[in-house]
Formats: sequence, C-alpha cells, structure tokens
Amino acid sequence: MQAVRKATPKKAAAVKKAAPAKKAVPSKKAVPSRKATVAAGSADAAATEASGGRTRAKKPPKAESRTALVRRARRINRELAEVYPYAHPELDFESPFQLIVATVLSAQTTDLRVNQTTPALFAKYPTPEDLAAANPEEVEEILRPCGFFRAKTKSVMGLSKALVEDFGGEVPGRLEDLVKLPGVGRKTAFVVLGNAFGRPGITVDTHFQRLVRRWKWTEETDPDKIEAAVGALFPKSEWTMLSHHVIFHGRRICHARKPACGACPIAPLCPAYGEGETDPEKAKKLLKYEKGGFPGQRLKPPQAYLDAGGIPAPPLGAG
Repeated sequence: MQAVRKATPKKAAAVKKAAPAKKAVPSKKAVPSRKATVAAGSADAAATEASGGRTRAKKPPKAESRTALVRRARRINRELAEVYPYAHPELDFESPFQLIVATVLSAQTTDLRVNQTTPALFAKYPTPEDLAAANPEEVEEILRPCGFFRAKTKSVMGLSKALVEDFGGEVPGRLEDLVKLPGVGRKTAFVVLGNAFGRPGITVDTHFQRLVRRWKWTEETDPDKIEAAVGALFPKSEWTMLSHHVIFHGRRICHARKPACGACPIAPLCPAYGEGETDPEKAKKLLKYEKGGFPGQRLKPPQAYLDAGGIPAPPLGAG
C-alpha cells in the first residue's frame, strides 16, 4: 500500500506539468503581440498621412491576376472620369479636315501652339483643294511657330492632295484609308476616328504610354502593342474617352519627371505612388495646365482648380 501511495503523486505531478505545455504552443502562434499590432497601426497611419488623407497605395503583387488587373484598370478610368468629366481633344477644329491637319501639326509641339496657328491657316486655306494648291512658302510662313515647319508643310499639303485625288476632298472614316495619308499614323488616325466620326479608338501618345506603364497595365513599349494590350482591358465603347482621361491626367498631374503624387486622385490604385512628390501642399504646386486653363477659364493658377481635398475640380459650367 505504501508503494502505491508514493507512485500515485508522481504520476499526477507529471500529468499536471505536461498539460500546460500542450496548451501554450498554439496560443503563441495564434495571437499577435500587442507591440506588433501597435507598430502595424502606426505604419498604416503614417502612410495615410503621407498621401494627404488617402490610404497609400500598395504595389500590386507580381502575380496580379488578369481579373484583378482588369478591375483595377477600369476603376482608375472611372475615377478619372469623375475628375475630368469634360475631357476632350484639346485641339480646336470644326471639321474632320481641320482635325486631321491640326493633329499632324501637333507633333513635337503643344496643342496650345497649334490652336494659335491653325486659325490663320484655315482662314486662308479652308478646304483640302485650297491647301493642296497653296504656295509652299506661304504655308511655311504660317506654320513656322509650330516648329519643323518645312516638314509639316510638306505633310499637310501632301495629305490635302491625297484627299482631293483619292477621296474626293473628304476625310475617310476608315483606319486603313487614313494611315495611307502622308504624315498620318495610327495615333493620328484614331484621334480622327474617335473625335470626328465617333468610332472608338485608343490614342497612344507619349502621355498615354508613360501612364499605362506606370500603372502596370502593360509592360509593352511598342505603341501598337500597347494599344492592343490596353484595348483588351476595356470595352471598345470606352476607348476614345479612356484616351482623353489618361492624356488629361498625364498633362496635368502625372508628369514625366516629377508626378504630383500627393495631389493625385488615383493614388490608392497606383503602383508607382511615391515616384513623385507625396506631400499634398508641395504636390499642388506641381500641377500643370495649358496657358488658357480649362475650357471657359483663362490664366488661373493651378490652385484655383483644386477642391478642398486637393483634387482638380472641373471649371465652372463644365460637366
């Protein structure tokens, strides 16, 4: 009886020591420490503060699925549509002929410069027939402010002659016909198709190329491949306005050298957030607009176009 009494307490003590060890192992793995939780919260708060009250964007994972990419791209376009409801081609035109000539002239210069030049050109040569039969030296003198005026004179007179000889003086409404005209590539053709004929097209200019690569919509560098890759992310009906939204944003906020990240309405969706200025007040000073401002506005400073949240607001009467 004494042997049994001595052995029993030892077994009971062993059981008591073993039981807590089994319960303690999962509890350490399942419950994060209070210190780690506080640190994570502080990091999120700092990121939010740095982006002007918005949650700082996290770079999409390398293995972002096709579905996730499509959703993110379309959300960016929806956000830009709210910021730029008045987005439009910034070249002045009253006919397909004026638009195609103005677009050819816009190469290596600003739309503002072209808009200052074309009134005199179209006043003197209102039709393709008139421009095709013009004195090249006189046309060169008018186009001199646009830069590369000799080459541009040759292009616009050549395309005018082709319109007269091959299309009865009318601008064709088909891509395959437009790209045969002197000085007209796919970019110019889609500008004309989308804005003069209402036929969807993607305009891959330098702004468009820069932004879609920053947003990781595509890694392509060839304009035709960029056009195909981005076009596959959106319904065809959205292509023309998508182009306007992206180009407007590239000219005003998402600049090549120093984007204004702190004043960007799509910062939470942008994998390139932080490449530019993230401080909201400093970012506002980086915003750029054409000299004439938005349609209906004249010589307003960038801050005049911002709402209280630091986002570009539409001009009075727009949208």
